[in-house]
Amino acid sequence: MPDAPTLADLTTLRVGGPARSVVVAEDAETLVRTVADLDAAGEPVLVVGGGSNLLVDDAGFAGTVVLVRSRGIAEEADLCSGALVAVQAGEPWDDLVAHAVAQGWQGLEALSGIPGLVGASPVQNVGAYGQDVSQTIASVRTYDRHDRRVRTFAAADCDFGYRHSRFKADPGRYVVLSVSFQLPLGDLSGPVAYAELARTLGIEVGERASAADVREAVLGLRRGKGMVLDEADHDTWSAGSFFTNPVLDVDAAATLPADAPRFPQPDGTVKTSAAWLIDRAGFARGHGTGPATLSGKHTLALTNRGGATAGELVALAREVRDGVRAQFGVELVNEPVLVGCSL
Repeated sequence: MPDAPTLADLTTLRVGGPARSVVVAEDAETLVRTVADLDAAGEPVLVVGGGSNLLVDDAGFAGTVVLVRSRGIAEEADLCSGALVAVQAGEPWDDLVAHAVAQGWQGLEALSGIPGLVGASPVQNVGAYGQDVSQTIASVRTYDRHDRRVRTFAAADCDFGYRHSRFKADPGRYVVLSVSFQLPLGDLSGPVAYAELARTLGIEVGERASAADVREAVLGLRRGKGMVLDEADHDTWSAGSFFTNPVLDVDAAATLPADAPRFPQPDGTVKTSAAWLIDRAGFARGHGTGPATLSGKHTLALTNRGGATAGELVALAREVRDGVRAQFGVELVNEPVLVGCSL
């Protein structure tokens, strides 16, 4: 008898026990039909894309894993204001970014090197180096498991915020089928909004550079932090940044040390750096004694050095979260989706 499929083979953290069964959906129609049929039969369903944002329990998943493998990038319209591009949910995210830069479509270049698939991008409102996908998404086509129908949401109806969307707020309800992007045309990037990236490019914040140069600079920065997947580099055996940057009210932000990073937000709140808090709470790069440790390159990433269990990663996450709370009174929130386990 062959071994049962395991979630460790389907996630970038490389942990997680077996699933009862695995189904591959290679197009949107199959994805909708498969999820609808499983729901009707009362079967638990776990929809998995690139597995880059999942921490699955060692016991696995007592149901059916549906793998999203639909592919395709189609320019729906070439408008004076830019290109309207429809992308299937199973398209690898970085393939889309590379294609956009090659086609002269602006607005995604600073999101280079992010693992996972396009379908996950609106759920987390993925972002990096001063860009996030809400800036370029025109609409998101989904299957609504509650209403049992296909629904398309304009960007204005997606409730995008920092690492937030209506899809994340109602977990499990919506299966993303495709995402449409409105991308300006040109070989230059959008204004570079992130100081570290601007320094790398040798420009001032707010200036533009070649989109291709921005992409290469971002890939270099991410590799230096272990944030570009590499089979040989255990620092990349992770789910990326494990905690989101805390967003605090003014009074809570005032209790932080004077040198803590503070980024005022349009709504009057203040964002601070989770990585800074973790480091100052005493958790240095590489912290940990077992196969589950903080990355040797970036304190925000929890990594599997080989043979780690979900339980060991959860224990490390709790240690870091509780240490930051004790030191600063700030509650870190995990970014990956936890399946069968909790902090």
